[in-house]
Amino acid sequence: METKILKLCLIILFFSLFGMGCEKDYDILELKIGEAKCLFKEVEGVEFKFCLLNEQGEPATVFDKDENFIFLFSARNTRKDTLYFDRGIIGLPDFCEVRNHSGEKIGSPFKKPVLQELIGQGAYPFQPHSEYVFEVPWRDSRQEWIKWHGIFNGTNQPALQKGEYYTKFAYRFNFGHLKTDLLSFKINFEIK
Repeated sequence: METKILKLCLIILFFSLFGMGCEKDYDILELKIGEAKCLFKEVEGVEFKFCLLNEQGEPATVFDKDENFIFLFSARNTRKDTLYFDRGIIGLPDFCEVRNHSGEKIGSPFKKPVLQELIGQGAYPFQPHSEYVFEVPWRDSRQEWIKWHGIFNGTNQPALQKGEYYTKFAYRFNFGHLKTDLLSFKINFEIK
């Protein structure tokens, strides 16, 4: 009798764990070294794009030594209704941050921005067929600039040494009546 109960409990436990593992509340998007494209994800009519651009403005994951590169993130509203843009990603500590292949932080092209908190989400209407774009070069000589009501201070990074690196961030976007699951973006890249 006890072995039947034990077997039944193990079967229930197995299916409970298996069922939990099948639930998905996040998307992981990743580019490998050598893939010259952008990460792309569409969620209920909002198209997300994240990539690194070379000096010619083309998506790339392999760069020459001393070549500058640009972080590009964009969100496009392809819906027929107005949303409200969520600028919260710019406050993430790992947004546009570079780490080496061991996970050691190398740096970011800007310090964490000072967000003007008096500005609410309503300040960013996300009209149908409009796009919000954030671009910043790794080596950026600007001392200070404003984007999406965030005050950014540049860090004037030096060129990266030869090696393998990555940049990644994860975020749950809130566009008013549309909220996403956790979206995780990771780009592996190399300096030759």
